[in-house]
Amino acid sequence: MLSSIEYIKQSLGTHLFFARIMKEHSFFLEAAFTPRDANFTQQADAYRREFDGLLREVISLSNGVVSPEVLQSGEVVTPYTLKAEMATSFLSGVQIPTDLTQAEAGLVGGGLIVPNPMLEQRVSMVNRRAIGLTAGLIKFKTNVLSNVLSCRMFTFNYPLLIIHIRREAELYLSTINRLQNREVIDFEREAYELEFFWNRQMAEHAKFIRGLLDPTENDLINIANDFGNEFDQLTAEAKEAMDKTAPLSKVTEDSLMATRELKDFKAQGTQGILSCNIRSIIIPLLGDHVLREANHYIRLLKMFEDIGKSHP
Repeated sequence: MLSSIEYIKQSLGTHLFFARIMKEHSFFLEAAFTPRDANFTQQADAYRREFDGLLREVISLSNGVVSPEVLQSGEVVTPYTLKAEMATSFLSGVQIPTDLTQAEAGLVGGGLIVPNPMLEQRVSMVNRRAIGLTAGLIKFKTNVLSNVLSCRMFTFNYPLLIIHIRREAELYLSTINRLQNREVIDFEREAYELEFFWNRQMAEHAKFIRGLLDPTENDLINIANDFGNEFDQLTAEAKEAMDKTAPLSKVTEDSLMATRELKDFKAQGTQGILSCNIRSIIIPLLGDHVLREANHYIRLLKMFEDIGKSHP
């Protein structure tokens, strides 16, 4: 059973990453509907605001509590997050509360060393709130996807992107439910599944970037295509490791190297979009969003690598 201290730290660390991801998913959906589907735009906006509120509460509980590794990984905020939000607000007309980003940037990792029953109760309430919100958002994404696939709705999001963001919401929901059950997560055992999951997400990121770049950006399109193919291969290798037909340590090593390279590509791309030097239909916040997900995955891979070294 998960200790009280680990329950608090892991819950808040999970929310700092995923609650921001969910609020941005809601924005990406909101910005892509047509005027005919104004009711869907309003629903997506409502979810975005709800997740803003959830993140605000998480930030208020996190200072001096969450693991320094989470804050230092670049998965919570990056050097580009604030500028990306400001540019995205300007371009979309949707007011994004940048004070949350500034508050997150000021968070300090801590050493919660004694149980705090009041904080534990607050975290439990946050978890329950996140479970309800995320379950609702999954249903909303499923409804949108069903409408798109049956040609009852047009949206500027790829159907695969809707599947992709629903998959991440399902991982978030599963993680919080397990934390609420005080389940100790065996990362050594689950490294297989998480590497399969995130390698597939990284492959799809590369393909989305490829498809959203202007047709004149040939060099960037080719680089994104190469990353897509590389992560397709790494996904297949992770699947083989899950089936015990390939060693996981080699997949972890290769995945870490490839994800670091993809992270650099995403960072350069985000800079290029913010400075208006790349032609695309990529909204600035999407560039920073996928960069943070790469940073999150790199932290996990480094943890898996350390576990592998301690259990040869």
